[in-house]
Amino acid sequence: MIFKSYEINKIKLNIKHIILLYGKNEGLKNEALDILIKNKKSDRKILIEATSEYEKIILTKNTASEVTNYKLIANVTFLIKSTNKKINITEEKIISSMDDKFEEARKERATKQNFARSISNKLISELIIN
Repeated sequence: MIFKSYEINKIKLNIKHIILLYGKNEGLKNEALDILIKNKKSDRKILIEATSEYEKIILTKNTASEVTNYKLIANVTFLIKSTNKKINITEEKIISSMDDKFEEARKERATKQNFARSISNKLISELIIN
């Protein structure tokens, strides 16, 4: 499960799982970590701090200087607190600009959600392998 830092109260503390909290660009908040450390009753804890960067880069413009293509880049660096190991995961996607800006924004949000799913799956794989 992935939680934003303001969703800390939604975590069921009696379930053992990896907990990843993310924020807009700040990653895991210290106060969220404090709450988890105080309340989590699991004997196996994996505390992860995450910092993220998100970019929207213009790739091409038409003759009227309107953006036609851009690249979305999400880069997340995870710090595994118990081992002090850093894991860096980057996702990229090229998107074509759309006339309907509402649909374009919706497409960008869906891409961000796909990035989050992919990044969390890659993190879990990395944790299992190592």
